[in-house]
Amino acid sequence: MKPLKFAAIGLDHRHIYGMTKGMIDAGAELSAFWTEGTPGPLAGFLKRFPDAKRVPDLAQILEDQSISLVLIAAPPAERAVLSIQAMLHGKDVMMDKPGCLTPEELEQIEHCIHSTGRIWSVNFSERFEVPAITLVDKLLAEGRIGDVVHTLSVGPHRLNAHMRPDWFWDPKDYGGILGDIGTHQIDQFLHFTKATDATVTRATVGNFNTPQHPRFQDFGEMNLSSATAQGYVRLDWYTPDAAPNWGDGRLTILGTEGYIEIRKYMDIAGRPGTDHVFLVNGSECTYLDGSDAGTPYFVRLRNDIENRTESACPQDHTLRVMRLALEAQNQAIRLGNLANEPT
Repeated sequence: MKPLKFAAIGLDHRHIYGMTKGMIDAGAELSAFWTEGTPGPLAGFLKRFPDAKRVPDLAQILEDQSISLVLIAAPPAERAVLSIQAMLHGKDVMMDKPGCLTPEELEQIEHCIHSTGRIWSVNFSERFEVPAITLVDKLLAEGRIGDVVHTLSVGPHRLNAHMRPDWFWDPKDYGGILGDIGTHQIDQFLHFTKATDATVTRATVGNFNTPQHPRFQDFGEMNLSSATAQGYVRLDWYTPDAAPNWGDGRLTILGTEGYIEIRKYMDIAGRPGTDHVFLVNGSECTYLDGSDAGTPYFVRLRNDIENRTESACPQDHTLRVMRLALEAQNQAIRLGNLANEPT
C-alpha cells in the first residue's frame, strides 16, 4: 500500500514541527509545504525536514489529488478559511489550535464537514503529544481511582515576546488565551470525565504583566461543569526564565477512590525529564514513568483517513471543545489592564 501523502499549509506556529513529525512517524509522507513569506518557524522546519519541498502556490497543494491530508498552522485568523478550502478540495485537515476564532467560523466549518464528509481534527497537543496521557488512560480504564469527579488543570507558558509575530498581540487576530490555550484544558476535561457536553460556569481573562500590549491576555481561568464532574483551569504567560522548558503543565484528576497527577513537562526540583505520573488510591501511593507509553493519535488519524473512522478523536468532541472555548472567551470577565478596555 502506498503511504498516505500530506502537506503543510502555513508555518506560523512551532506546533507544525510536532504535527509533521507525528505524521511521518505514523508512516505518512510529507509531499510539500506552502507558506507566505518567511515566518519565524520556517528555518526550524527546514532544519527538521530538509527534504521538504516548498511550492510557490497554495493551489498546487489543494489541486493535487494524491495529497489526502493537510496540516495547518497559519495565523489563527486564516485557519478557518484555509481548512474550508482544503475540505472543499477533498482533503482531510489537522489544525493547530485554535481551529477558528469566532462562532460564525465554527458554524461554517461544521457545515463544511457535514457537506463534504471530510475530517477536521484539531491537534490538542497537550493530550495527543504527551505519552503520560496514554498511560493515564490505561490507569483510568482499569478503575484505579474510581469514577472521575474533578479535573484541575494548569497551563503556564513562556511568553518569548521577542519571537512573537504581530498577530499574537491582537485578540482579533489571535483570539485570546481561553480560546487558544484553553482548548487543551477543555479537551482534557471532556475526555477524562467522559462528558459529551459541559457548561462554562465562570471565566476571566486579564492583562497583569504586559502593559506594552494592552489588549493582550496574559492570564485566564475558567470553571467547567458537566452532569457528573467539575473542572478548574488556570492559564498564564508567566513561565519564569529559570524554568527548563516553556511551562510546568500539570493535570490532577480526582476520582471517587483516589487521584492522579500528571506533571507533563517537568518535575520541578525533582526527577529529570518529562511525563511524570503520580497515583494515589486505597492501596497505592506511587510514581510511574509515562515517557514510553506512546502517542497513538497520529497513527489513529492516519487509519481514520484511510478507513473513514473516528478513532483518533470523535468529530463531535472536537467541535464541542471549540464551541466551549469560544463561549468561555466571549463571556469572560476582564481584569487588570483589560478592565477598562472594550470587549
